[in-house]
Amino acid sequence: MQRQDISASLLAAEGSPPVRWRVARDLVPYDVAVETMEKEAAAIANGEADELVWLVEHPPLYTAGTSADAVDLVAPDRFPVFSTGRGGEYTYHGPGQRVVYVMLDLKRRRQDVRAFVAALEAVVIDALDSMNVRGERREDRVGVWVRRPERPALPDGSPAEDKIAAIGIRLRRWVSFHGFSLNVDPDLEHFSGIVPCGIRGYGVTSLVDLGLPVMMSDVDMRIRDSFEHVFGPTVSDADCRPA
Repeated sequence: MQRQDISASLLAAEGSPPVRWRVARDLVPYDVAVETMEKEAAAIANGEADELVWLVEHPPLYTAGTSADAVDLVAPDRFPVFSTGRGGEYTYHGPGQRVVYVMLDLKRRRQDVRAFVAALEAVVIDALDSMNVRGERREDRVGVWVRRPERPALPDGSPAEDKIAAIGIRLRRWVSFHGFSLNVDPDLEHFSGIVPCGIRGYGVTSLVDLGLPVMMSDVDMRIRDSFEHVFGPTVSDADCRPA
């Protein structure tokens, strides 16, 4: 596996505790996830809790980021729609998609938003590479993309591409929340109710759609390995089901 290089390390300062690594057992309602992230991010900023990465799946829903345009919500009555404070536009979440909420204190690392987003992209690309999938970043499109040479080229002559991972973050007091989502085996037809991230002319894919019938637990292990390469060590944190 070829590790992705990033412009600068976002490893925590020497002596920092490992990042807590939590995996939800059940589908997590979106409002519960946001409430949990808010509490965890505040505790991290106040020095009352260690950093946290929380892996979840959601029931089918759409989220609207701070740049969302209502015209991109094609089917407003199909699934619940949640306005959220993360950057970006409309996204879909649902079963079969691994959502990774990343709550890191960038004061302990590097206070550089662009470097942080690039590092999250590197985590996804590295994890995909370990499964023999070539994910790529694009300067004009946030997220991770997969070329589809078996399909006709785009009108401008560039190769067809599908999005396999979306990234949207928010920072408060230099603590991040929200994060990225990787399509493992979601119902791809559900994406038709929005213009994903406001980007037209491109499709959406998943690992299973690419011919990789992988287990979510296997994907989780690869994400964790890649995360540790970029951000440093983690320690398992038993999933605490919010009240």
